[in-house]
Amino acid sequence: MIALRKGDKKLLNAWAFYDWANSVYTLVIVSSIFPLFYAGLFSDENLDIEVFGTKLSNTALISFITAFAFFIVAIISPILSGMADYIGNKKRFLQLFCLIGSFSCIGLYWFDLKHIYIGLLFYFFGLIGYWGSLVFYNSYLPDVAFKEQQDNLSAKGYSMGYIGSVALLIICLFIVIGKEGQEAVDAMRLSFALTGIWWLVFSQYTFYYLPKGNKSEQKVTSKILFNGFRELVKVKNQLFQNIKLKRYLIAFFVFSMAVQTVILVATYFGEKEVLWESDSQKRMGLIVSILVINLIAVLGAVLTSKASRKFGNIPTLIFINGIWVVICLCAYFVTLPIHFYITAGFVGLVMGGIQALARSTYSKFLPETEDTASFFSFYDVTEKIGIVIGMSIYG
Repeated sequence: MIALRKGDKKLLNAWAFYDWANSVYTLVIVSSIFPLFYAGLFSDENLDIEVFGTKLSNTALISFITAFAFFIVAIISPILSGMADYIGNKKRFLQLFCLIGSFSCIGLYWFDLKHIYIGLLFYFFGLIGYWGSLVFYNSYLPDVAFKEQQDNLSAKGYSMGYIGSVALLIICLFIVIGKEGQEAVDAMRLSFALTGIWWLVFSQYTFYYLPKGNKSEQKVTSKILFNGFRELVKVKNQLFQNIKLKRYLIAFFVFSMAVQTVILVATYFGEKEVLWESDSQKRMGLIVSILVINLIAVLGAVLTSKASRKFGNIPTLIFINGIWVVICLCAYFVTLPIHFYITAGFVGLVMGGIQALARSTYSKFLPETEDTASFFSFYDVTEKIGIVIGMSIYG
């Protein structure tokens, strides 16, 4: 590891590069190839599956597992972040969740109905690894960048993530397109393994330059859990006394629930509700719309960052949330492929801006502190509880 000063361009690039590494998970596994692979496991005549003696529709099952994974992350991330802040080495926690997530993606190669429990377990731990790592990754933002750099850096991270994930998706499409039957299934499984490898390999650049933490490393003792709780309670008291920060978290809970739920279920929605003419049109239509969303999201992140400099973070967030409300209302009437494509374009434009600006706004509101992981754990828990509620409602 090379020690770089806060604000150093190389350090900022290294931090943003983790978005390039891990965003392939959200595109390939969450949004595109895995949902199509999962739907293809079930015939049109039999869309239900029996799990632990209970019969559920395949879409409801994956929604409930997703919600449960977020519930687990919401419980463990504050505890682990308190421990990480106390120890002073949150990079180890980031690396741990990266390993869990990337190897789980590789494990999805063996997902099938005969081994449904093992497959769902890999899917579950993939979610744990990805979302668990984000609390530690996001908490580095105020550590590596000054306040005036944070909007641009957050937008740069999301932009790199969108571009990197599209690059891998295109590679995966070259592998999948043109194949039928079992060959297509095997090609999709290979794309899951490539996702895990991409995430694991490219994240090493980030790990090389990121510091261990932002304070001296403490000795690990048997009281680490107790000290982690104490660190968390201290941060909780600071946070609740900060009226601006507390109000922002409440607002973030509301709009993040709407944004993240739509992102997570968009492909399942499109697969079920849009009147596609054929399976091939449906497969290509969903993938094209996802590519459109991610490419336009780069523009959305850049435009929102510029708007925040001119109008301020909060007015900009209010405006783009208003647009998101309109998009959600219009989505109720989506039935044809052309409707879905148009909606996807607007989703991408707003999604890129709202995610990047939400993260940097919270970072700007933080007081001067060394306990950034603990502070971001509250941000993370707020987001995850919203997702649990949103996914449960959809399920």
